[in-house]
Amino acid sequence: MDLDAIAGVAHAPRGEPTGIVVLTHGAGGSRESPMLVRLCDQWAGRGWLAIRYDLPYRRRRPKGPPSGSASADQAGVVEAVARARSLTDGPVLAGGHSYGGRMTSMAVAEGLAVDALTLFSYPLHPPGKPERARTEHLPHITVPTVFTHGTSDPFGTIDELRAAAALIPAPTELVEVTGARHDLGSKTLDVPALAVDAALRSLPSDPAIFRG
Repeated sequence: MDLDAIAGVAHAPRGEPTGIVVLTHGAGGSRESPMLVRLCDQWAGRGWLAIRYDLPYRRRRPKGPPSGSASADQAGVVEAVARARSLTDGPVLAGGHSYGGRMTSMAVAEGLAVDALTLFSYPLHPPGKPERARTEHLPHITVPTVFTHGTSDPFGTIDELRAAAALIPAPTELVEVTGARHDLGSKTLDVPALAVDAALRSLPSDPAIFRG
């Protein structure tokens, strides 16, 4: 399985995959984010092929914040989803943590075809600046979207995120992680399992729908 073009790592299930999920990282992270690893393990354990990959700016340098244009990173999301579609039949889910989730959601708003979005710690606004909401594209998302968010995340409160999710003209679900901040760390909740459960609920129950 050649994923070098997207700097991807695959977590393969036993047997034929039900579908595929592609996830990417936040602004300061990479495909090696412990959260992404746990999420991909969880998806593979449920029978899905899961890929965690680096956005274009991270492929250029191993550390540091995003550099270059956001449109280039969105193109990287499109590239990763296209590669995923070539690997297996079945539904395709896409998403990511923070900046990576935002780039994925913007690509979907621009027309990238996926069956559902799964977004972690969506950076609704810079900390302490709720007036700078990053919501302009949300009304253009037409696929089911799951937000997994900590109740102590400085990038957006649960109430703010709930109002933002209401802008999406498709089914949405908000998975609240009590006490968690932007990294979604929790000593009491299995965050990957809760997120995957919600994403699976967002999909049609009839697999024939994905085969046209």
